[in-house]
Amino acid sequence: MESENIIQNCIDHEIHFHFSKSGGHGGQNINKRNTKAELYFNIHDSQYLTPEQKQRLIDLAWEMIHHHEGILIMTCQEERYQHANKKKVLHHFNQLLTQACREPKERISTHIPRAEREARIMDKKFTSKTKQLRKNPREEE
Repeated sequence: MESENIIQNCIDHEIHFHFSKSGGHGGQNINKRNTKAELYFNIHDSQYLTPEQKQRLIDLAWEMIHHHEGILIMTCQEERYQHANKKKVLHHFNQLLTQACREPKERISTHIPRAEREARIMDKKFTSKTKQLRKNPREEE
Protein backbone atom coordinates (compact mmCIF):
# COMPACT_ATOMS: atom_id res chain seq x y z
CA MET A 1 0.00 0.00 0.00
CA GLU A 2 3.00 2.29 0.50
CA SER A 3 3.81 2.28 -3.22
CA GLU A 4 0.24 3.27 -4.07
CA ASN A 5 0.56 6.33 -1.81
CA ILE A 6 3.89 7.25 -3.42
CA ILE A 7 2.42 6.92 -6.90
CA GLN A 8 -0.66 8.95 -6.02
CA ASN A 9 1.45 11.74 -4.46
CA CYS A 10 3.69 11.84 -7.54
CA ILE A 11 0.65 12.04 -9.82
CA ASP A 12 -1.04 14.73 -7.71
CA HIS A 13 1.94 17.00 -7.04
CA GLU A 14 4.89 16.35 -9.36
CA ILE A 15 3.64 15.79 -12.91
CA HIS A 16 2.81 18.47 -15.44
CA PHE A 17 0.87 18.18 -18.68
CA HIS A 18 1.31 19.95 -21.97
CA PHE A 19 -1.14 19.59 -24.84
CA SER A 20 -0.41 20.16 -28.51
CA LYS A 21 -1.62 19.22 -31.96
CA SER A 22 -1.05 15.64 -33.00
CA GLY A 23 0.90 14.86 -36.12
CA GLY A 24 0.19 12.47 -38.92
CA HIS A 25 -2.85 11.80 -41.04
CA GLY A 26 -6.33 12.67 -39.90
CA GLY A 27 -8.30 15.84 -40.14
CA GLN A 28 -11.26 15.36 -37.84
CA ASN A 29 -10.17 16.42 -34.37
CA ILE A 30 -6.71 14.92 -34.32
CA ASN A 31 -4.90 17.61 -36.37
CA LYS A 32 -7.10 20.61 -35.62
CA ARG A 33 -7.28 20.49 -31.83
CA ASN A 34 -4.73 20.12 -29.05
CA THR A 35 -5.28 16.42 -28.44
CA LYS A 36 -1.70 15.20 -27.98
CA ALA A 37 -0.92 14.77 -24.26
CA GLU A 38 2.64 15.10 -22.95
CA LEU A 39 3.41 14.18 -19.34
CA TYR A 40 6.49 15.75 -17.72
CA PHE A 41 8.03 14.32 -14.55
CA ASN A 42 11.34 15.49 -13.06
CA ILE A 43 12.86 12.34 -11.57
CA HIS A 44 15.75 13.93 -9.69
CA ASP A 45 13.56 16.57 -7.98
CA SER A 46 10.92 14.09 -6.82
CA GLN A 47 10.30 14.29 -3.08
CA TYR A 48 8.34 11.06 -2.84
CA LEU A 49 10.75 8.59 -4.47
CA THR A 50 13.79 7.10 -2.74
CA PRO A 51 17.17 7.19 -4.55
CA GLU A 52 16.85 3.45 -5.32
CA GLN A 53 13.40 3.96 -6.85
CA LYS A 54 14.67 6.89 -8.88
CA GLN A 55 17.52 4.77 -10.25
CA ARG A 56 15.15 1.92 -11.11
CA LEU A 57 12.86 4.39 -12.87
CA ILE A 58 15.80 5.77 -14.86
CA ASP A 59 16.84 2.22 -15.80
CA LEU A 60 13.30 1.31 -16.87
CA ALA A 61 12.54 4.46 -18.84
CA TRP A 62 15.94 5.53 -20.14
CA GLU A 63 14.65 6.04 -23.69
CA MET A 64 11.93 8.45 -22.51
CA ILE A 65 14.29 10.66 -20.49
CA HIS A 66 15.12 13.57 -22.77
CA HIS A 67 17.31 15.84 -20.66
CA HIS A 68 20.39 15.35 -18.54
CA GLU A 69 18.39 16.83 -15.64
CA GLY A 70 16.35 13.63 -15.54
CA ILE A 71 13.05 14.83 -16.99
CA LEU A 72 10.81 11.98 -18.07
CA ILE A 73 8.54 12.86 -20.98
CA MET A 74 5.75 10.48 -21.94
CA THR A 75 3.44 11.25 -24.86
CA CYS A 76 0.21 9.87 -26.23
CA GLN A 77 -1.50 10.95 -29.44
CA GLU A 78 -3.39 7.80 -30.38
CA GLU A 79 -6.89 8.90 -29.39
CA ARG A 80 -9.10 11.58 -30.92
CA TYR A 81 -9.82 13.34 -27.65
CA GLN A 82 -7.51 15.12 -25.21
CA HIS A 83 -8.97 13.51 -22.08
CA ALA A 84 -8.58 10.02 -23.58
CA ASN A 85 -4.90 10.67 -24.38
CA LYS A 86 -4.36 12.12 -20.90
CA LYS A 87 -5.98 9.08 -19.30
CA LYS A 88 -3.85 6.73 -21.40
CA VAL A 89 -0.55 8.47 -20.64
CA LEU A 90 -1.42 8.54 -16.91
CA HIS A 91 -2.10 4.80 -17.05
CA HIS A 92 1.31 4.15 -18.64
CA PHE A 93 3.04 6.41 -16.10
CA ASN A 94 1.26 4.59 -13.27
CA GLN A 95 2.45 1.22 -14.58
CA LEU A 96 6.02 2.51 -14.90
CA LEU A 97 6.06 3.91 -11.37
CA THR A 98 4.53 0.71 -9.98
CA GLN A 99 7.31 -1.29 -11.59
CA ALA A 100 9.97 1.12 -10.30
CA CYS A 101 8.61 0.99 -6.72
CA ARG A 102 8.65 -2.81 -6.65
CA GLU A 103 11.74 -4.26 -5.00
CA PRO A 104 13.55 -6.66 -7.35
CA LYS A 105 13.70 -10.23 -6.10
CA GLU A 106 17.07 -11.71 -5.28
CA ARG A 107 17.94 -14.60 -7.53
CA ILE A 108 18.62 -17.81 -5.65
CA SER A 109 21.04 -19.97 -7.58
CA THR A 110 20.07 -23.61 -7.83
CA HIS A 111 21.85 -26.67 -9.16
CA ILE A 112 21.04 -28.08 -12.58
CA PRO A 113 19.02 -31.31 -12.29
CA ARG A 114 20.67 -34.48 -13.49
CA ALA A 115 17.96 -35.18 -16.09
CA GLU A 116 18.52 -31.74 -17.61
CA ARG A 117 22.30 -32.26 -17.74
CA GLU A 118 21.86 -35.64 -19.43
CA ALA A 119 19.38 -34.20 -21.92
CA ARG A 120 21.86 -31.43 -22.78
CA ILE A 121 24.67 -33.98 -23.31
CA MET A 122 22.41 -36.11 -25.52
CA ASP A 123 21.51 -33.03 -27.55
CA LYS A 124 25.21 -32.19 -27.98
CA LYS A 125 25.95 -35.75 -29.13
CA PHE A 126 23.09 -35.60 -31.63
CA THR A 127 24.35 -32.27 -33.03
CA SER A 128 27.90 -33.67 -33.25
CA LYS A 129 26.69 -36.76 -35.10
CA THR A 130 24.71 -34.60 -37.54
CA LYS A 131 27.78 -32.45 -38.29
CA GLN A 132 29.99 -35.51 -38.78
CA LEU A 133 27.54 -36.89 -41.36
CA ARG A 134 27.88 -33.65 -43.33
CA LYS A 135 31.62 -34.16 -43.84
CA ASN A 136 32.95 -35.27 -47.17
CA PRO A 137 34.33 -38.85 -46.81
CA ARG A 138 37.32 -38.00 -49.04
CA GLU A 139 38.54 -35.36 -46.55
CA GLU A 140 39.10 -38.02 -43.89
CA GLU A 141 41.59 -39.99 -45.98
